[in-house]
Amino acid sequence: MFDTFYISFLNYTKSKLGRKAMQLSLHYISVVEIAFFGLIACFFAAFASQLNMGQISSEKAVILSLICVLFIYLKNWMRYNGKRRNVLNAKSKRQKIQPWKLIVLPLAFIILALVFLQAI
Repeated sequence: MFDTFYISFLNYTKSKLGRKAMQLSLHYISVVEIAFFGLIACFFAAFASQLNMGQISSEKAVILSLICVLFIYLKNWMRYNGKRRNVLNAKSKRQKIQPWKLIVLPLAFIILALVFLQAI
């Protein structure tokens, strides 16, 4: 799922930014995945608070979140550099995702995460 967004964003920005598009695409897909992770985390936190389940301390939650963010960024850096990017680009059927969808996706994840945070 995220591969399609990466390739679409890369192809959209490559004509405008050249080689800087690869780095920008890496940051974009990392932000999208981190926003998705935040949405899932907020959902489970709201779910656990409604069930009165035990919670972890906020310090441990922040440390765990930072570790996950670092893992996601490093995973994307290793995944989308070099041969994998070339294979994905060759396999893509030039299916284009509209640019407004590429912008709305991370915003929707963040807004939904904030809604779930209100339920805690």
